[in-house]
Amino acid sequence: MLLKEIFPLSNKMKVYAFVGPSGTGKSYRAQMVAGEKDTHFIIDDGLLIKDNEVIAGESAKKAPTKVATVKHALFYEESEKEEIIKALRKYRPQSILILGTSDGMVKKIAENLGLPEIEETIYITDVATEQEMETARKIRVTEGKHVIPVPTFEIKKDFSGYLLDPLQIFKSKGKGQKPYISEKSIIRPTFSYMGRFTISDLVFRQIVEYLASQTPGIYKILKTRVENYGEGAKIYMEVTIVYGYNVVEGLKEFKEKAKKEIEKLTAMNVVELDVVAKNIYVPEKDE
Repeated sequence: MLLKEIFPLSNKMKVYAFVGPSGTGKSYRAQMVAGEKDTHFIIDDGLLIKDNEVIAGESAKKAPTKVATVKHALFYEESEKEEIIKALRKYRPQSILILGTSDGMVKKIAENLGLPEIEETIYITDVATEQEMETARKIRVTEGKHVIPVPTFEIKKDFSGYLLDPLQIFKSKGKGQKPYISEKSIIRPTFSYMGRFTISDLVFRQIVEYLASQTPGIYKILKTRVENYGEGAKIYMEVTIVYGYNVVEGLKEFKEKAKKEIEKLTAMNVVELDVVAKNIYVPEKDE
């Protein structure tokens, strides 16, 4: 699918590239570079991003290996190309910024998506000092972290089950204009220089059981089951509730609190949390 099939030739898109070695801070600075080129669209790591929103694609960092990640980022698969092209047809951007680790990579991405030739290439060395790039490299190698230039809530569903952390930085829109908060997501990919990261099911169980024990309306925990589906944890609980406790509202509130607390403490997603009231405890009977 070529660009001329998507847009009239009179409405030719300007294509910019932002190039730098892996782990030098491209994604961190992507919005700044895009802003300087007055473009609202970024292609980074298999994603098509409009301002602070992912509008198409799936992050290459979900791929299980580095090789698969590179292929995904280059849009080798027809289905991956089609999703991005469909979004381009819908939004009709006047300009776009492509991120890549080399001139060859950004050129290949443009070719695979049928975009015009790259008009200008900005290099990481143009916008970052050697010290800044070295710091970014150390973080990538020692902590396995990667930045995606969208808010954490935007990318969280796509990265269900992986480590996520929000990052907010103040940016200036330009001379005389008020600064704004640029939100980003820090993730650890499926693969990592640090090796595989796992959390035992027992950890989830202990957290949720402790929270239940601190809930006045829950008298006793009868059963807890935790399963990992790759997308995150699925938790099932059976409890005895105290007579007079509003079961519907009370358990709903407990589930929301437990889900939030588990994700905060483990940085992992809770895909599903089911709490079933099996018995009722009547205090008067013990007197």
